Amino acid sequence: MFILDYYWTMLILVPGIIFAAYAQYQVSSAYKAYSKVPTKNGMTGADAARRLLNANGLNSVSIENIAGNLTDHYDPRNKTMRLSSGVGQQASVAAVGIAAHETGHAIQDKEGYWPLKFRGFIVPVTGFATNIAWPIFFIGLFFGQASGWGTMFMNLGILLFSFSLLFTVITLPVEFNASKRAIAALAENNLLQPGEEVGVKKVLRAAALTYVAAALMSLLTLIRLIILRGSRD
Repeated sequence: MFILDYYWTMLILVPGIIFAAYAQYQVSSAYKAYSKVPTKNGMTGADAARRLLNANGLNSVSIENIAGNLTDHYDPRNKTMRLSSGVGQQASVAAVGIAAHETGHAIQDKEGYWPLKFRGFIVPVTGFATNIAWPIFFIGLFFGQASGWGTMFMNLGILLFSFSLLFTVITLPVEFNASKRAIAALAENNLLQPGEEVGVKKVLRAAALTYVAAALMSLLTLIRLIILRGSRD
């Protein structure tokens, strides 16, 4: 019976998998489209980031190149923004939008935006907890609920995986707020020419879907674990 439960509960993940694929398609499509649209003022992503950082009193934040595609991020630990070549060195609407989004995180850091601080605090815990959640849960499944040890390990596995859900949920306001700050900062500093704001918003909205997809997958996986635990009664 448990074997059947193990496989049918995979169906719970299907909506999350479909939405994740849709989100990734939207990101790829938006980025591909607007990375081909040059900025009218010739500004690259790194140029935009530097101007926005300076305008917000963040002159000390450094900008570095990083390998990969869409690997851009702001590191609050050493106050460094890392931009991929497709963003930092390209003068496109997509590049400026993404660079501005990362600047939004730098501004959050400066202002002590509590969701960002909380997310940073639980990062190491989340990584550790997520890595060991499934092994511990399966140890509990092996013992079964007839044994007190089995119940304890399954509950512990579920608790540990809950950190993954917490992390993805707290990430949502962090990312949405960074995009909101990005669009406002670009407008306030007159870095967008007529028509460019539409492209920036489309790129950032598409990127936001990936964080929603991650939260949905974490939620569905947690539900699956709870159902599997119940199947051992």
